[in-house]
Amino acid sequence: MIEVKNLTKDYGKGVGATEVNLIAKPGEITVLLGANGAGKSTTIKSIIGLLKYTGDIQICGHPNLSVEAKKSFGYIPETPVLYDLLTIDEHVDFIGNAYNIPNYQKEATKFLTLFKLLDKRQSIAKELSKGMRQKLSMTLALMIRPKALLVDEPMMGLDPNSIQDTLDILEGMKHQGVSILMSTHIIDMLNDIWDRAYIMKKGRVLQEVTRTSLGNQSLKELFFTLNEEGQDETVN
Repeated sequence: MIEVKNLTKDYGKGVGATEVNLIAKPGEITVLLGANGAGKSTTIKSIIGLLKYTGDIQICGHPNLSVEAKKSFGYIPETPVLYDLLTIDEHVDFIGNAYNIPNYQKEATKFLTLFKLLDKRQSIAKELSKGMRQKLSMTLALMIRPKALLVDEPMMGLDPNSIQDTLDILEGMKHQGVSILMSTHIIDMLNDIWDRAYIMKKGRVLQEVTRTSLGNQSLKELFFTLNEEGQDETVN
């Protein structure tokens, strides 16, 4: 479970998040939905400890900056953070040993096969395309078998087949009881798999909604209803 209470991030020249409260429950895909600049990435980066903030954040019952929490979650950033001169196999070895994962090669091979990266295992990261780098980043986050997963705009740079593979993986992890928190500005792509959504604008949560409470209204319709400047927002 991921719990955020009263998260505020002030950059000095502007506030990225204001009194954000949210929860991502086990066995659910929770979505942070908003246009670019709504505060989604600020919230995700605060949760994983990349930003200083005020408030309280717990991951799987532990403070988010604790070793216990860091062992429990995986993170897939919008822009992959890789070692340019390490091969795919060397990245896998590094993460497998850092997290002390039993049989990590088998787990990594499962995702490398799915993402069609097996024949690139000896390629260094800087030789990979944008989409391949994203797939490697996803493999490294998923191979640790996280109890919680934070995902920031995961579909950037992926081809349609890989997008569908990613959605299938996320849905499978949901059914295994993983808490998944995903930031996105793309609504339609998640129509079939989301469970809970937080609609954000200008650093604030406008509304929390669950699939079961939405009724006949679509998530996109709710977004534009809540968003006074909906016609100008970058939401597909």
